[in-house]
Parts: sequence; structure tokens; C-alpha cells
Amino acid sequence: MTSVWRFLIGPPLRVREVSKEQITPAEGLSALSLDALTSVAYGPEACRGRGREVGRPRRVSRVRRHIAFERLHNFRDLGGYRTEDGRTVRWGRLYRSDSLSKLRGEDWSRFLDLGVRTVIDLRYPWEIAAKGRVPHDDGLAYHNLSIEHRPYDQAGLSSDIETARFLADRYAEVALDGVGELRQALEVIASDDSAPLVIHCASGKDRTGMLAALVLSLLGVDEDTVIADFALTGLATDRLIADWHAVNPGRTLTWPGYGQAPAEIMRLFLADLAIDHGSVRDYAVTQLGVDDELIVALRGHLLSA
Repeated sequence: MTSVWRFLIGPPLRVREVSKEQITPAEGLSALSLDALTSVAYGPEACRGRGREVGRPRRVSRVRRHIAFERLHNFRDLGGYRTEDGRTVRWGRLYRSDSLSKLRGEDWSRFLDLGVRTVIDLRYPWEIAAKGRVPHDDGLAYHNLSIEHRPYDQAGLSSDIETARFLADRYAEVALDGVGELRQALEVIASDDSAPLVIHCASGKDRTGMLAALVLSLLGVDEDTVIADFALTGLATDRLIADWHAVNPGRTLTWPGYGQAPAEIMRLFLADLAIDHGSVRDYAVTQLGVDDELIVALRGHLLSA
């Protein structure tokens, strides 16, 4: 069977699929622009590749960003990103995911193998009551920090609502309403004994994407890479939509934006944050009460030396 690798490349962000056989010949990798952003490969040999557009092939390094589960569709490692001071986010320290309440059987065993010590669940308490939470395990710390305070039903939105602008505005509401919970989340993530740690919501896209963007920005990861990480959720969209249909028989999914993660959402949100507060860091300092000590702790905990 032919192995197919799916790369998210850019900017502009786009998905390109190539067979494994295309990677090593000169006409394969040289055609892909993989310089600035993470490029994720899916398929029988899941890996992540980085390289430059050159006249001859470069071998793709085999590092997993997406971690495969049967019931989770959007579980990935936030490691490997370069920061402004030349350091790198450490692998295996901070993960993002869709709802961990779906873990069971072999998926649960695979999760335990990661050695996760802390889970931050960003969902509403009523979501947890309806869908459950991550299974209990001795030594696994669990924090429910519901950063969103204005619930809405994405699946039932009108089809004429534009995805990027609508969701960027919802993220702005979270940035305003959820300051207490966002501050607590950053404190937990910065704790010496918290890692490996997973942040998650329902789909691992909006609430999780916003917190992940905040953390990566405070670590010193550049904006284009933060946006690219957000957009990687687009590789899970089909499975997230399939899950929605499975648990909502008889309902019609009316909003085309459901499960979508175009880069423009995060680009608009970060631009709005900069207009209102100056920068992500300025927002964190003035609105969340983040100080230099917390930022130093985050960087010391999550970045390579």
C-alpha cells in the first residue's frame, strides 16, 4: 500500500498530499516549501517534516506532532517550535487535544504511556456533566477552568455567518470574560511539577486554540507559527464533523464553519488583541496580571536550555 503524507505548508497555508515515494527523488521534496512552518505528515508513517525549498532533495526528519488515537482526532504535541531567542519548545511537555472524555481501552493505555501528569479541561461544567471527563488515575491532576462564559451552538448557526470574523469575535469575548481562568491556566502550566500537561476542550480548536496561542506567544514563538499551529486542526475537521453527526442523529448541521480552523481566525484575533492592548504579552500583563516571574517560569519549564 502506498504511504501518503499530508503536509500543511505556507504561508499561505495550504495542504498538499504526496506519496512517500515522492519524498526522496529530486522532483519530490524540492517542490515543497517547508521552511517557516511546521509541516505535518499523516498516513501509515505519521511524521513531521521540515526543510527548505532547494534544488535537490533533503531528507525529512521523522518527528511526531500528531499522536494517533482511535477516538481522539486532534491530539498533538506543541513541542519543536523555535522562539525569538533561538530556543525550542520542548517535546513531550505540553499537548493540546479534543475532549479526553472519549478515552477508553487502547486509547487510554496509549494516553497513560505519555506520562501525563496534569489535565486542564476548558469546557463548561455542564458539558462535563453531559459528556464526562478524563478518566481518573492516581497521580493525574485535573483542573476544570471554563474560560468561555457565553455559550453558543456552533452547529446551529446560520449558513450565512462568516467563519473567521465570527469566531475571532468569540475569542475576543473569551479574552475579556475568562481572565481569571486564563490566569489560573497559565499558572498551572508554569508549575514545575505539572508536565507533561494536556489542555483540551470539546474539539480542541477554539478554547484550546486560544490558550495554546497565548502560551506559545508568551514563550516567544513568532506569530506566523502560532497561527500555523492553530490551523493544523483543519486536518481533523472531517473526523470532528463525523463525530458530531454520530452523537446528533436527526439534527442538521447548518453552519459550514463547524469544525473548520482557517488561519484567518487566529490572524484576526491576534490582530484585534494587538489593536486593543499592544501585543499578546501586553494583554497578558495588563488583563491577566501576568508578570515577568510567571513568563520566566513558563519559559524555563517549557523551553530547551
